[in-house]
Amino acid sequence: MGADTPKAGNPAGSGESGARSVRPDRAGLVTAAVALAACGGLVLFGVLSPGDGERKDPKRQVPTASVTYEVTGTGTADITYQARSESGRATVVKAAALPWRRTVPVPLGRSPVVSIVLGEQGGQARCTVAVRGRHLQSATASGGYGRATCTGTLPGAAGAGAPAGAAAG
Repeated sequence: MGADTPKAGNPAGSGESGARSVRPDRAGLVTAAVALAACGGLVLFGVLSPGDGERKDPKRQVPTASVTYEVTGTGTADITYQARSESGRATVVKAAALPWRRTVPVPLGRSPVVSIVLGEQGGQARCTVAVRGRHLQSATASGGYGRATCTGTLPGAAGAGAPAGAAAG
């Protein structure tokens, strides 16, 4: 055996006898990475998704009724109306072009209300309130800064089956 001949057990001829370099198996690493990612995804899903009986929104859902507010006439008017809101505040539309109409959900137990205020030039405008398609009230405003308010009543959440404004008997 000459100096250029590799030793038995060392095919690379590096001069080290019996030592072998260990190279990781790429297929095994890819499989391990995929398995780790899948486990991480399942853990993240379990942490972020609600369990049985839980809702993502901890707030209680309040039943509502569909209320249609309508203001007819010509020109413009400032319109204030009640709709579903977090704060319970009314919605205000300044200088709304007439005719104007909105259908909004209003929480049961609250009173649907629409108010109109005409501008300095006056004119005439009429407001109406309807709940679930049933007319409840109308009123007319006229003249400079004329005002009118229409309101109705909605049943409480327990009496949600009867339409508001229905006559007894």
